[in-house]
This record gives sequence, structure tokens and C-alpha cells, in this order.
Amino acid sequence: MTHASVQALYDDKRGSAEDALALVRDGDRIVVPTGVGEPPALLHALSAQRLRFRDVKVAQILALRKYAYFDPDTSDHVRHQALFFGPASRAGGQAGWIEFLPNYFSELPALIGRGQIAADVVFSMASPMNEHGFFALSLGADYTMAAVAKARAVVLEVNPNVPFAHGQCHIHVSQVSALVESAEAIMEVGLPQIGPVQEAIGKYVAAMIEDGSTLQIGYGGIPDAVVMQLTGKNDLGIHTEMIGDGILTLVESGVVTNRRKTHLPGKMVATFALGSKKLYDFMHHNPMLEMHPVDYSNDPAIAGLNDNLVAINATLQIDLLGQCGSESLGHLPYSGTGGQVDFVRAANRSRGGKAIIVLPSTAKDGTLSRIVPVLAPGTHVSTGKNDINYVVSEYGVAQLRGKSGRQRARELIAIAHPDFRAELRRAAATMHIL
Repeated sequence: MTHASVQALYDDKRGSAEDALALVRDGDRIVVPTGVGEPPALLHALSAQRLRFRDVKVAQILALRKYAYFDPDTSDHVRHQALFFGPASRAGGQAGWIEFLPNYFSELPALIGRGQIAADVVFSMASPMNEHGFFALSLGADYTMAAVAKARAVVLEVNPNVPFAHGQCHIHVSQVSALVESAEAIMEVGLPQIGPVQEAIGKYVAAMIEDGSTLQIGYGGIPDAVVMQLTGKNDLGIHTEMIGDGILTLVESGVVTNRRKTHLPGKMVATFALGSKKLYDFMHHNPMLEMHPVDYSNDPAIAGLNDNLVAINATLQIDLLGQCGSESLGHLPYSGTGGQVDFVRAANRSRGGKAIIVLPSTAKDGTLSRIVPVLAPGTHVSTGKNDINYVVSEYGVAQLRGKSGRQRARELIAIAHPDFRAELRRAAATMHIL
């Protein structure tokens, strides 16, 4: 198609957010990308007109803004469906009026492709169209690209602040049902604060990362504390689900070169972005970075092709056998499985790989141990006993893979807070573990 013809298509499909709502039918599921890939103009319009709909679901893995349809009184009209709980959706999930769809992040495209999770409509942020008629869904390729292939209607919110990234994140104007233009700044998410506990954990983890390793590292105080300890490393690579400002810091310092990656050398791989305007600007037409759907970025068989893959993920609680409760507080949902198990398994497949689970030793101002004899009743197990490898607290490193229950208990008690070690030993003896 010529530039004139694609521009004519663009102009024909351009309209208001309110006009685009005519594409939504009662009973539809609207699929929205991760985090800052969510389109605010479209979702505010949907919120404002939610009473005209019946049984419309908005499915998303990490909602950042609490739109007006996050409302139990109107949930029969439009309601959020969580693929992962975050600050906007957690309270509704715990109260029971926001539904949760359990999933491994890497498998969401397959669930959509098989029709197990319906994708009737897609609402997504997008970059401006290039001369060939393509937009980039660079802020969240994730499961959205799979939803585009299945949806009856695709609506893009085109924003000049969205980067045009490389990778499998492009959609042609001919695939689009409606276009809405906006120009507000992309939501920025700052780096978390780091305390002495996070710093201590970061030092232990950083000592385990060798020159030439490829990293999967997420958002949070502990991952950022790890990043701060890596400035003396050389030739690190990135194959991750989230690209954020911590990784950008390593790139700018020359630590990340991707030269020694054994899969896609020279390239960073991610599936969604969460950070600052500086990060989004860095992503624009940058040949060093590729944004791919999550069934590529998080597939253990693909990510595990990287030798020396180090996967760093956090948990809320771990029992003496090594079972991680990373997504709930007892029976109350807190987050979701996300990509934790994907990358634990990827690192276990990787030649020289290290799957690392991190956690502070205590919670609630030191009154509760996060290392426990058994998980709290109702806890959602994320990483299981057969996948767990390294566990790191501020008191050291436990290596569990290939070890017996007795050996695991000893390793974990050794990195528990000293105030709880005797109690854990007594419990382990009662359970005939020690």
C-alpha cells in the first residue's frame, strides 16, 4: 500500500473515544495491555458510559489506574477481570467483586488463541503510524498481539509519546477498527525506595551474578537493589518480561552490552515497559531492544536458550520444603503468578542458569517470619518445591535444588531471622523434618 492509501485508511478510521464505544457489545470481553499500555482516553470514556452496557469485562494483567468502572455498584454493567492484581484492583479482588483468571503469563496468548479466554475487543495504546501503515504496541506486546489476531474489533489510542520499538509488536492500519488520538504524557512509574534489608539481599544476589550473565529482573526494591550492585560487572545481557529504569541504568553505565548472550546476541528482549519518559524515549527506534509477545519473552524453552540466565523474583512467604506463596496473603489474593514460574523454569533449563527467589526474612516490623514451617492456610502456591533453587534473604543464600526435605529445612532456617530460628527448628522436629 502507498503512503497515501494507508493515510486514507487512517483518516477514515479516526474518531472520538465515545464513537469507538459503538464497537463494544453487551457480554464482550475487552482485552487491555499490561500497565502503561492501557489506553486512558478509551477507558475513561468506557467508565463514563458504563451504564449503557451489560456484562462487559475488561481483562488486564496489571491495572495501574483505578478507572470509574472499578465500582462494585456498577459491576453488572462493566467490570474489571484481573489476570494479576495490582494497587488498582487488589481491594476489589479481596472483597470478591473483581474476578481473577489464574494463569502463567507466558500462556496467556495460547489461552486467548484457543478461545479459553475470549478476546472480543482490544483497547490499546499505540505509537503513531509509520509510512508503511504500522503502529507499535511497544508498551505492552504481552498477550495483546494474540488478542488482536482473535478480536472482532481492535481500537488503538494513538499517542505521539508511545515509542515505535522493534520486535514482534506491530499492527497494520488495515487490522484496526477504530483510531482515537491522544497526546497526554505516558504514565511514569518511579523506582522504589531501598532500605538496608533490600540492600543486603541485593549484595548477596549480585555476588552470584557472573560477567556475561543474562538477566531477568523485575520491579521492586530488591531487584533495584540488585541493579545498584552490578555496576562493576561486564557484558551482561537482558532477556526479561519487564524493561524498567533499573535496566536502563545498567545500559547507560555500559554494563549491559548483550554481546555474550547465546540467544539473540546484541539484543535485549522484553514484553512490556514500566518506567520513566527517559525509558520510553530510549525504546524509540532502538535496534538494541526488541519487544515481543509474552509467549516468546517468557517461554522457558526460549528464554532458557540463554546460557547463564539469572532470574530474580520475589516471594511473600516460603515453607521449609521450598514452596513459595508469592501471590496471596493466606487466602486473600495480593498479586498473581505473573512470570515468576516461567523464568524460574527458564533459568533451571539454562546452562549455568540460576533461579533466585528473594524475600526479607520478616514482615510486619519483624513480628512475623516469612520463612515458615508450612504456608498459611489458603496460600496460593506460585513456585513449587520441584522448581525452587536459590533462596536469598538478608541473612544469606540457601540452595535447595537436588536436596532433601531435611537439607532444605536446614538451609532455610540458616537464612531466617535469628529471632525465629529456634522456633522453626522446634516446628521442623515436630513435623519429623529434622
